[in-house]
Order: sequence, then C-alpha cells, then structure tokens
Amino acid sequence: MSTKQKILDEALTLFAEKGYDGTGVDLIAERVGIKGPSLYKHYKGKEEILNALIDVAEERYEEMFGSEKNIGKIPKDREEFIKVTMERISFTMRDPMIRKIRMLLVQEQFRNERISEVTTRHQLDGIQRMFAKIIKGMMDEGIIKNDDPELLAVELTAPAVLQIAKSDRQPQCEEECMEYIEKHLRHFCKVYMKERG
Repeated sequence: MSTKQKILDEALTLFAEKGYDGTGVDLIAERVGIKGPSLYKHYKGKEEILNALIDVAEERYEEMFGSEKNIGKIPKDREEFIKVTMERISFTMRDPMIRKIRMLLVQEQFRNERISEVTTRHQLDGIQRMFAKIIKGMMDEGIIKNDDPELLAVELTAPAVLQIAKSDRQPQCEEECMEYIEKHLRHFCKVYMKERG
C-alpha cells in the first residue's frame, strides 16, 4: 500500500473516531509512521485529505451501491428486488470504509457544506431518487402497482436509513437491523407488488 493510501486510511479512521477538528495532521502522520512535514509531500493539508476521502468514498459507493444515474437493471420480480436491495444495504452497513465515512459524515454534517450535501444525498435525496427510478421501472414492467414512485421510494428507504443509523450507533444490533430491513422490504413488496399469475 502506498504512503498516500495509508494517509487516507489512517485519516479516515481518525476522523471517524475523533472527528475532523479533533484530528491533527501530526497525529495522522504518526499513525502512518512518517513525520508531520512528510505528509505535505502527498497532500496540501487536512482539508485536501478530507476531500480525497469523500471522492474515493463517492466512487466506491457509485460502483457498489449505485445512484440515481446508475440504478442497475430493473428487478424482474419480488425475490430479485429483495435480493438486490438487501445486497446494497449489506454493502452500506458492512463495508468498513463506507461505515467510517458515514460516521464522519454524521459528525461533520453541521460544520462542512460539502459533507452536509453528501450526507443528504446518501441518506435522503439521492437514495430516494434512485429507488423512485427503480420503482417507476418496475411499474412500467407491470411488477409494482401504479402509484407515486417518489412517495413509495420514501416509504421504502426511510426505515432502512433509520436501521442503518441504529446499527452504526449500536453495532451489536447489526443482524437485528438487517432482519428488520428485510422484513420491511417483504412487507413493501406484499403491499405494492402485483400478484403473479
């Protein structure tokens, strides 16, 4: 692993544990095993490290979870919808980098405009728009009953976002949260998906 990557890894862990303001450049350098001034060969400072972390996390999230622009293929039935959605949620809850990024976002969302925007996109607006497109695609395929896809996306995602937040605060509840989310997904499907004949 390159020194530049080690800096990002250690900075993310420290930012998640101590917050952005509670983490100094010298502490990051110490964790990497270099002197403070050596860190500046790789990054101009702490803000550049933070922005690099957000960029890397955004790319990873786009690749592994998706977005409004990258919804993947429209599920063809209830079980595929549940499977794909649970895979996305499992990635979100269990990926060590994404979990640390989420901890950082929650702590810093009131102090940094970019972090506030990223937090809103990943926990509210973006995820809801993504699922509204998926739901609309499933309506067009005759899989989900015709309704307001935006409202259904809120109904689908809000309980999952709350359970993910609970799991972040209480990691010992992760399995319980995953079970609840799957139960919620199955209920959503029972209510809104058409019966296949």
